[in-house]
Amino acid sequence: MYHFSLLTLLFCLLFSPLKAQEAYAIPPSAKKILFLGNSITYGGSYVSYVESYLRLTYPERTWDFINVGLPSETVSGLSEEGHADGKFPRPDLHERLDRILTAVKPDLIFSCYGMNDGIYLPFDEDRFEAYKKGQEKLHQKTENLGIPIIHLTPPVYDERKGAAYANTLAIYASWLMSKKFTQNWMVIDLHWPMRKFLEDKRNTDPDFVLAADGIHPGDQGHWIMAKSLLKGLGEQDNLDTDLPEPAFRKFPQGMQVLALVEEKQSISKDAWLSHIGHERPGMKEGVPLPAALSKSAEIIAAMEQILK
Repeated sequence: MYHFSLLTLLFCLLFSPLKAQEAYAIPPSAKKILFLGNSITYGGSYVSYVESYLRLTYPERTWDFINVGLPSETVSGLSEEGHADGKFPRPDLHERLDRILTAVKPDLIFSCYGMNDGIYLPFDEDRFEAYKKGQEKLHQKTENLGIPIIHLTPPVYDERKGAAYANTLAIYASWLMSKKFTQNWMVIDLHWPMRKFLEDKRNTDPDFVLAADGIHPGDQGHWIMAKSLLKGLGEQDNLDTDLPEPAFRKFPQGMQVLALVEEKQSISKDAWLSHIGHERPGMKEGVPLPAALSKSAEIIAAMEQILK
């Protein structure tokens, strides 16, 4: 265990936000951009920030950003005993992955898993192996289909809610970053920039939090996620703010576009989830997908008119 902890520390130093990430590019031909993930992705603020920024920066591009994040989901297939008071086990991405890829036919995928995959327990080799196998299975499937995938490291878990689980996610994030070098995966780091931001803020404000429950980031946390993702795509302009609103106000139509994107995403994500199907009870029933796509097209047309 000491040996592994030392390796983890070395990874942390190597992959800290002080080290510039290799920039990736969204292929010029890519139109359908798919986001996979758990409740943080379903919450979707970082997805909306990324979509809004890219629409504002590249108004000539034809984009379709599709969020199918599902609360409670894992890529590992694990679920703790008594999850949700015993009402249902955690859903497994791989139960619905084929249906997602068939329905959406994405040109590029962003995938953000890990927060639920350690089951909120101290580090365990078997659970870690399940996480690694789940990520590798996802990567292999997309590779076989010729769909590029960019993996996102899990957001930070607040150590004040449990230092042991914060360490678990640090290990998961470092392993995922290592796949850039061992397997040439495309990986963008969200974890370490969030962790450094949280630690820096607490130097001057000990009560500062990014996530009130230690898990689900607020707007600022989602903005750090979005900034890290965008920087991983080589973007720099207007990303020097700590909060999203000042950044979008730097664009002439920024706040209008952001509001429209948020409206579109709130309609489309539930429609896509219902259309694809899943095993997570208690989700909002989306409108029929054709109706959601029609409304989304109207909103996109309104954005394009604003950006002319």
